[in-house]
Amino acid sequence: MTSEGRAGVVRGKVFGEVAEVYDAARPGYSDELVGEVLAYAGLGGRGAVEVGAGTGKATVAFAERGVPLVCVEPDPRMAAVLRRNTAGHPGVRVEVCGFEEWEPGGRRFGLFLAATSWHWMAADRRWDLVHSVLEPGGAVALFWNPQAVVDGGLHGELAEIDRRHGVVESPHGALAATSGDEPGSRGHWDEWPEAECRRDGRFTEVRSVRFRRRARYDTERYLAFLASVSAYRMLPERRREQALADVGELLDARGGGIDMHHMNDLFLARTR
Repeated sequence: MTSEGRAGVVRGKVFGEVAEVYDAARPGYSDELVGEVLAYAGLGGRGAVEVGAGTGKATVAFAERGVPLVCVEPDPRMAAVLRRNTAGHPGVRVEVCGFEEWEPGGRRFGLFLAATSWHWMAADRRWDLVHSVLEPGGAVALFWNPQAVVDGGLHGELAEIDRRHGVVESPHGALAATSGDEPGSRGHWDEWPEAECRRDGRFTEVRSVRFRRRARYDTERYLAFLASVSAYRMLPERRREQALADVGELLDARGGGIDMHHMNDLFLARTR
């Protein structure tokens, strides 16, 4: 694995340190997104595999629709919360393992899900791994929930705090007015998976959709959210605490919260 890949693995496993905060503060995914995925997949009783399931932000929504799920989660602390959140859904099975090392044991699925986790998987192997666990005609659903700040002035002040503390790719790094209508257009997304998928050649019926809604965070909740994201988790503890304190002071001075646009960005494809 390259040094970049190792760094991604380390960064992808920092969430377990704050699994309960992650579960309480992170936004979920819209009913419209879940409905779009299931209509596209046409499972007809077939099961799904979800990688990097975390605490179940997407898992529960699909389990509530009756989808049998195998959830692959590398961090045992996140998996413990995931098991608690899905205890009422007997069709959910949690397996603690990185997807690159996971052994499906001959199982094949009608749907592959990755909710804000695709970018943590090894780029040189992920499409091979997905193809190997899907039945012919099985569907791939990759989705993220980027956000953007509504107030341009507040966005600029937050950007200055980020620069001062070396925070890169924070949730408030984009401005709603310039975020665009295309899925993946969130200011710091290097490559939407469509081009990579098309180059692979084993998938068809590619589709991308963006869902929008507006949300208000009070200061306390927004700071909890920031404390759960990798851009902050990777900072030295003292710097992270100061960065969060600076954001909190700014938000309190600007009305006690922040208005954001939530964008659920969905990518769909199907094995040929």
